[in-house]
Amino acid sequence: MFGDFRRRKVDWFHENKIDYVDYRNERILRRFINERGKILPRRITGCTAENQRKLTTAIKRARILAILPFESETYR
Repeated sequence: MFGDFRRRKVDWFHENKIDYVDYRNERILRRFINERGKILPRRITGCTAENQRKLTTAIKRARILAILPFESETYR
């Protein structure tokens, strides 16, 4: 019963004091997509709902501008 304790995930954006999720910053956005190019869900990233929405919008904008891929080339 007591061994089921898990540490609560901390929002990466709050931890690093980032207020604005910039769609041009590829290095930050790559942390939140998997190898296949899919956006990681909130339960895995630990982001708050507000920051997850900002993150999703930024990733989608980066995809449209070809900063991030829609799908990885290696899995075709």
